[in-house]
Amino acid sequence: MRDQAEKLREKLKQGGTQMGKTIAVVSGKGGVGKSNVSINTSLLLTKMGKKVLLFDFDIGMGNVQVLLGESAPKSISDYIYSDITLEDIICQGPYSLSYIAAGNGFYEIVELNEEVLERLLCDLEKIQNLYDYIIFDMGAGASHSNLHVLLSVDDIFVVTTPEPTSITDAYSMMKYITLLDESHNFYILCNRADIEREGIDTIERLQAVMNKFLNKELAGTGVLLEDSHVRKAVLRQKPFLLEFPNAHISHELTRFVNGYLGKTETDTVNKSRFISKLRHLFKKGRT
Repeated sequence: MRDQAEKLREKLKQGGTQMGKTIAVVSGKGGVGKSNVSINTSLLLTKMGKKVLLFDFDIGMGNVQVLLGESAPKSISDYIYSDITLEDIICQGPYSLSYIAAGNGFYEIVELNEEVLERLLCDLEKIQNLYDYIIFDMGAGASHSNLHVLLSVDDIFVVTTPEPTSITDAYSMMKYITLLDESHNFYILCNRADIEREGIDTIERLQAVMNKFLNKELAGTGVLLEDSHVRKAVLRQKPFLLEFPNAHISHELTRFVNGYLGKTETDTVNKSRFISKLRHLFKKGRT
């Protein structure tokens, strides 16, 4: 852990102006496979040669380290309540994937004094220079504690299932975010569909209501069929992409990620906007 922190500090000294792209993975409700999507998407990007930081933002109920079969010695709570830097809590996972474990007290960030808040934002800005992608595995729903991040990231992956309640919650999530900031790009993944047609129908229903009520198109879509390999991987505490690389779900998630990269790799968006937007929203929330 100490060796890794030292390496990160050396990279920080070298500087660099390229900011990593930020992605939030969300769901309208729990139990739809959001963390599995976050972890395996992160690993796919690392296998493609990208430098990725996976930030477990599932407040008080984070399970990224569990699904990775890892034990993180420190979490974001240690950072908030101790005099350490953000790079001190970054852990190393499979395929050189970097990750930050969740902490029970992260929701209290909006109550922190200005000095501690500014320290976090400054550290996030430094860390963003080190990665091609920072992926936030968000808690289910649009709680007060994660809304600022959702409104600041470049892209949002929304994970749903064909269940009516999951579809409704996914739409409510996208509607809420769009009403606050209509510029966001949504990428929909329908998980746990029994057949391809069921997943496509789910996505078409969401696209229809987005068009009708929000006048907004989905930026990208994907369908992940119900696959017993996922449960086996979870029981073994291994990402399905690594444990079962030839499983259907591994191929389908790869197709989705490749589609996303094909649309966004040449983006000319100012990626430094993440920190500036986050800083503005946090300060606005404290006034």
